[in-house]
Amino acid sequence: MTSARETDQRLVERVQKGDKRAFDLLVKKYQHKIIALVGRYIQDHHEMQDVAQEAFIKAYRALGNFRAESAFYTWMYRIAINTAKNHLVSRSRRPPGNDVDIDEAEIYSVSPQMKDSDTPEANLMRDELEERIYSAINALPDDLKTAISLREFDGMSYEEIAEVMQCPVGTVRSRIFRAREAIDKAVDSLMA
Repeated sequence: MTSARETDQRLVERVQKGDKRAFDLLVKKYQHKIIALVGRYIQDHHEMQDVAQEAFIKAYRALGNFRAESAFYTWMYRIAINTAKNHLVSRSRRPPGNDVDIDEAEIYSVSPQMKDSDTPEANLMRDELEERIYSAINALPDDLKTAISLREFDGMSYEEIAEVMQCPVGTVRSRIFRAREAIDKAVDSLMA
């Protein structure tokens, strides 16, 4: 059975040999992930799609230099992030301080009294918890925000994160540990 990485590599090789349809398959496979990723930086839906398309165009033009030292998606991820940040800079906007989009705070352990309850007090507590998590993540340095985002929200392995962030795996582990520590501290102060 062929892995996703091997399939991507075969498609990349076909593109490098001049098969443009193979790149269309890569775009179809990753377009939703890349649009969602760009959406962390750009709120306008049309702008988001334009920037994602620009990222794919950049990737297509640079594909001749792709050497499969990392997975295609990891490589594409870096291009998309840089394209989104460059887009904001070109529009004289600052990239957001928050690298992640938290839809739910449930990935963090919460007290048992908050689970399965829909009381106004519990709803208020959930809202306050989510706000604390947002604030804690916003307060993190960029390297910690990126590491925790890639791990918790993109589900990347430590090795994949090391590739994206271009640092040793040990550094990734340390960054994620420090980010979780800061978030836990913010949440603990609410639960006390």
